[in-house]
Amino acid sequence: MGKLALILGFILSVFPADTFENRRHIHVVRKGSKRSHRGDTVAKIWIEKEGQKDIEIAWSELSSAEEEIIIRAIDENWETLNRKMDDVFEGKKIRIKKIK
Repeated sequence: MGKLALILGFILSVFPADTFENRRHIHVVRKGSKRSHRGDTVAKIWIEKEGQKDIEIAWSELSSAEEEIIIRAIDENWETLNRKMDDVFEGKKIRIKKIK
C-alpha cells in the first residue's frame, strides 16, 4: 500500500495494482486499524477522468462532514497526490504528506 497522506484519523492511500484501473482513485483507510485493507477502507474517491481533475466519491462510509474535508484536501493537493501516485506505481518510496 502506498500511503500518500494523513488527514483527520484517515490515511489516503493507493495500491500498486491500482495502476491498471481506468481512473485514478484514492482509498481512504481508517488510521490505526490492524484489519485487512478491504475491512479498513471507508471510502473510494475517483480523482480524475481522462487525465483531468474530476473528484467524485465512488462509495463512502464517511460522514458528510468528513467527506467534505477529505474532498477539499484532495482538491487542494491534487497535483502533489498525483506525483506521489506516480512514484508508488514506479516502485519508489514516498514520504507521507500530513494535511491539516
